[in-house]
Amino acid sequence: RSMNSTRRIVQYLFGLFIMTLGIAFSLKSNLGSTPISSIPYSMELIWGIEVGLATSIFNVLLVLTEPIILRRKFKKKHLLQIPVSIIFGFFTTITVNLISFIPEPSNFLWALVMMVVSIFLVALGLFFYVPTNLVPLAGEGVVQSIAIVSKRLFPRIKVFFDSTMVITSFILSYVFLGVIGGSVGIGTIISAIFVGITLKYINKAYTYLTGKDVDLKKM
Repeated sequence: RSMNSTRRIVQYLFGLFIMTLGIAFSLKSNLGSTPISSIPYSMELIWGIEVGLATSIFNVLLVLTEPIILRRKFKKKHLLQIPVSIIFGFFTTITVNLISFIPEPSNFLWALVMMVVSIFLVALGLFFYVPTNLVPLAGEGVVQSIAIVSKRLFPRIKVFFDSTMVITSFILSYVFLGVIGGSVGIGTIISAIFVGITLKYINKAYTYLTGKDVDLKKM
């Protein structure tokens, strides 16, 4: 039992780390951040807050919306998302520095390759950490909350949530920076559409290869 719990924790942290690596690649591509990091990146551009710290702050704010969505289904364990938000922000800082040696993309094709890598890594990270049924990252916690209440599939809600993050980030950039775009770019739009879809097909591929289906609505 303890070994199983240890395996779940390792898988959980691995998933979070892979997600932040995907975020780092999106920032490096210069095509726009991933939807999950678009608002924290906007915070960095607007207020000069380091993106990892901004990620932690934003995720903590998201945790506060979950009691409103879940109501009686909200559990005290969901408050553990607050320390997890700090860990996620820390991982973001690490991975951004980790790939700092990679040169800035010199052309659109190379930038697009980076964004594709980013989308895959974010979806793969979700695939690993969501089914562990431990503490969801705040962004996914909100998505899971909506999935539970609406009884709809996680990937479908994920697309809607990511699109909302993109629109919000777009508005923040326009209001505070006076520019159209800022942290939002063509890569952000592509990511908003394809992370959820990629997650769906990763799950299908896993089911095909192993005969097991991963429950992406666990919380």
